Amino acid sequence: MYIANSLSDLAFIAKDIMEKFPNDRIFLLEGEMGAGKTTFTKAIGEYFNVEDNVSSPTFAIVNEYYSNIVGRIFHFDFYRIENRNEAFDIGLEEYLYSGNYCFLEWSEKVIELIPEEKVIIRIKVLDDNIREITANKQ
Repeated sequence: MYIANSLSDLAFIAKDIMEKFPNDRIFLLEGEMGAGKTTFTKAIGEYFNVEDNVSSPTFAIVNEYYSNIVGRIFHFDFYRIENRNEAFDIGLEEYLYSGNYCFLEWSEKVIELIPEEKVIIRIKVLDDNIREITANKQ
């Protein structure tokens, strides 16, 4: 478990989590609206030296970033998805089985499509600027 007291703490936490799970590629980001799921994904992008602007894919459903360290990274936000057919339409399974890093927000909407082997990163709001972050493999 990690406690982030400020945005600057996220760099260490992102690095530590990515190093604890070096062979995993599917990460579910769980937390209430505004908990910091996209902000944490930005910290992971910085760890992987992503030059693209990491932003919420709320309307696009998926954003693709490029890292000169690990290649393509996919960032999903299923908040606005209505049903799993929409996930099929964007080719979710192809992304998930591509071998590339995939970070999914609001994944509970498509949970039946996600492989069993994944890492769940939970972000819990403790105070305005304080977050509790856990990462567990399932």
